[in-house]
Amino acid sequence: MAERLQKILSQWGIASRRKAEVMIRAGRVQVNGEVACLGQQADPEQDEIAVDGLPINPEKRPQKLYILLHKPRGVVSTCDDPEGRPTVLSLLPPELSQQQGIHPVGRLDTYSTGALLLTNDGSLTYRMTHPRHEVSKVYRVTVEGHPSEKALSRWRTGLLLEGQQTLPAKVNRLDQSSDNTTLEVVLREGRNRQIRRVADQLGHPVKRLHRLAIGSLQLGQLAPGAHRQLSEQELKRLVTAENDD
Repeated sequence: MAERLQKILSQWGIASRRKAEVMIRAGRVQVNGEVACLGQQADPEQDEIAVDGLPINPEKRPQKLYILLHKPRGVVSTCDDPEGRPTVLSLLPPELSQQQGIHPVGRLDTYSTGALLLTNDGSLTYRMTHPRHEVSKVYRVTVEGHPSEKALSRWRTGLLLEGQQTLPAKVNRLDQSSDNTTLEVVLREGRNRQIRRVADQLGHPVKRLHRLAIGSLQLGQLAPGAHRQLSEQELKRLVTAENDD
């Protein structure tokens, strides 16, 4: 059955749909020997699809993997790093890290820790990261000082970042010491370093940022640097909850 090329590439674990679109625009994808264009459809059972000149074999479609990782501080949320820093893939055993198309779903910045989903299922990545679906993510955030209720109200309502209003967020005060305040923050969007930038704007820079949950997926007691594969029930709940949104 003919489908859009970016969907085929994501299903085969070659790239997420967004990255597949970039690859198609760059002329890296060919169908039956001709450079493909964005929006083009193909049938993997009948058409010869190639990426960078290498054909995709429908019989070698990779097994789908769904992995929850507890990202430690100092590890980058990419598949490789030109600066030589450890990546999230370096925390996986070779039989997983070398699987075709395995990649992180979204990112945590280098200094943040917690739940990170890894998969080679480009369709799931698309659904989990597309702004339309607004998948919730729960964070425990320690900031400098003691934010006022007025400041927290501004955070909950939304602030301007680069001229665009952030979506409403849930922000609850959990604990407070002489110098810091710990908050629970629930976001339904994932703009670059959003929590850190909002906290800076409010005058209370982030000291620690830890992600506890992605949608219905809970980090639980998973140790820093450790990983586990999702159960069928977890995957079903994740996809069902996302579709309900």
